[in-house]
Amino acid sequence: MEKNAATVIEGATLVIDGRLERASLRFEAGRITAIDGARDGAMVIDGHGLLVGPAFIDIHGDAFERQIMPRPGTMFPVDAALLETDRQLAANGIATTYHALTLSWEPGLRSVEMGRAIFDALTRLQPRLLVENRLQLRWESFCFEAVDLIRDALQGQFTPAIAFNDHTSMALLDPSVTMQERPFEFSPDFPVVDLKDPAFAAKMGERAKRAKMSLDDMIALIASIWERRPQVPGVIDTVASLGRAAGAPMLSHDDSQTETRDYFRGQGARISEFPMNRRVARAAREAGDAIVFGAPNAARGGSHLGSSPVVAEMLREGLCDVLASDYYYPAMLIGLARLAADGVGTVPGLWPLVSGNPARALGLDDRGSIELGKRADLVAIEWPEQGTPVVRRTWVAGRTAYDTTPAG
Repeated sequence: MEKNAATVIEGATLVIDGRLERASLRFEAGRITAIDGARDGAMVIDGHGLLVGPAFIDIHGDAFERQIMPRPGTMFPVDAALLETDRQLAANGIATTYHALTLSWEPGLRSVEMGRAIFDALTRLQPRLLVENRLQLRWESFCFEAVDLIRDALQGQFTPAIAFNDHTSMALLDPSVTMQERPFEFSPDFPVVDLKDPAFAAKMGERAKRAKMSLDDMIALIASIWERRPQVPGVIDTVASLGRAAGAPMLSHDDSQTETRDYFRGQGARISEFPMNRRVARAAREAGDAIVFGAPNAARGGSHLGSSPVVAEMLREGLCDVLASDYYYPAMLIGLARLAADGVGTVPGLWPLVSGNPARALGLDDRGSIELGKRADLVAIEWPEQGTPVVRRTWVAGRTAYDTTPAG
């Protein structure tokens, strides 16, 4: 098989340990075996003009949802959607992905039933997939019905990550308080919106479309779910205990208060995903937590939320370790290019944001860098001076997952 054949890439510029180096790279049986070693009958690939680095590791990506539901309420078969998503991942240099699978009390796309269907489909499709498709169980803490699926997924082929989310409290937050500064979700004086407020109804409209429900039914549903609030901490304890027992990496999502970060760190979640202000990011850094921001933020020069932290600024302040594709797979490479062009760092210096750092945060010690013995997860990029970079080839454990030749 190809992944067991010895292969040498010659003439490329390699991203090695924070520097660029022109060297040959040999891999076989899925592992990197030599840098500037002998050919010894290996298949030789011409890498002249290409930049070769460790392939990307995506800690959080939910763009797969657009393959399942490309328009609100319009669903496509899960198998076809995941196979298409897998091709997109390979074409964007992502060798390991954690699909941010939202497990919510909402019907439809983000329901537990859909989560089960996606988990089952990925299990079934593994032999046909190009890259390593894992799950980030993006669990809405008010969704008690998801606990059995979380338990099952933790016993699957690939240990998933668990991300603690609370979009229920965010949805019911009084609009006089910004999401970025909302209180700790279990605060007794958490400010709640008037459910009869027309602005709240407008806010729920998109959720209703996604869930294929009437607006009135969606508002009634979220009101009934809110009644679970006193039980939520106990269910978080259960899920966190399951994650710790399985050795799963755990994250908390959209933290707005240091109290929130402290609470989830106490549960074993040592990754702060998309902290919503500097105060939380600094608290995460002081505690030694990994800090994740979105690559689209880096690519666009700011968050789509407007008032959330800007990645370039966070990097300059030492408050960002990992870039995630979030909702757009190409952003991992485009974001890297934008940060380098803006002088935030050099390409080899920034590369760990999308490879080595997520590998460490997720406990994937076998990949994320070009080193002897590491898994041969590699990406070859055509990166013209003053031009937009593009992925030309992706290897996963030494196997070609994506290969293309331009018309010129």
